[in-house]
Amino acid sequence: INLSCPHLHWHYFVLQVPRGQLQYLPLREHLLLIPGPVFGSKDNFHGLAIFLDTYPNDETTERVFPYVSVMVNNGSLSYDHSKDGRWTELAGCTADFRNRDHDTFLAVRYSRGRLTVMTDLEDKNEWKNCIDITGVRLPTGYYFGASAGTGDLSDNHDIISMKLFQLMVEHTPEEENIDWTKIEPSVNFLKSPKDNVDDPTGNFRSGPLTGWRVFLLLLCALLGIIVCAVVGAVVFQKRQERNKRFY
Repeated sequence: INLSCPHLHWHYFVLQVPRGQLQYLPLREHLLLIPGPVFGSKDNFHGLAIFLDTYPNDETTERVFPYVSVMVNNGSLSYDHSKDGRWTELAGCTADFRNRDHDTFLAVRYSRGRLTVMTDLEDKNEWKNCIDITGVRLPTGYYFGASAGTGDLSDNHDIISMKLFQLMVEHTPEEENIDWTKIEPSVNFLKSPKDNVDDPTGNFRSGPLTGWRVFLLLLCALLGIIVCAVVGAVVFQKRQERNKRFY
């Protein structure tokens, strides 16, 4: 997907790959988007959503806005606006796409379970990595859509174009036997996205230290203090012995 937006001033913006029968209604040759509370679209959706957010609702956040994030939903998750979707966010980055005097671009690539998002904000024809996660499973037969929402203030915004390209990849025999139209959107994570906390750079770092992590940290600190004390005592004793030799 190539997104060109010379006037990105809105509160929220979202690109979605939702399930057609729940998120859209067929309207002759066109599709009618069902409005909702999540960036102008439906909550508890099925599919992939990429959020471009320019305003932090969570005053305690350390994120630097504007901020780009992704979310995969099988209909069981609700987007929390008060926390800017932090608890359901898979990955994200800071992207200063606002108030640019030239076109800005967003590239989304999904191939064999790997989802990457890149930006070109400087008008230099150079892509900058934003998001790169693996283990993403998305069904076929979904639709592409875009929606936007704002608070009390309003801005003008334009989507100049959305370009779609099909990637040709080789599938394993196991993958060939899968009916991709019937799988549920999911992500195979070693840890829950809820373990992530904000970083001023827009990246993720490990979650709060709790339980055994705190114990290990205190144990290492205690051992470090003991080692330093022993080394200091040995050094002090040797100096004392050296001084006695001169008297």
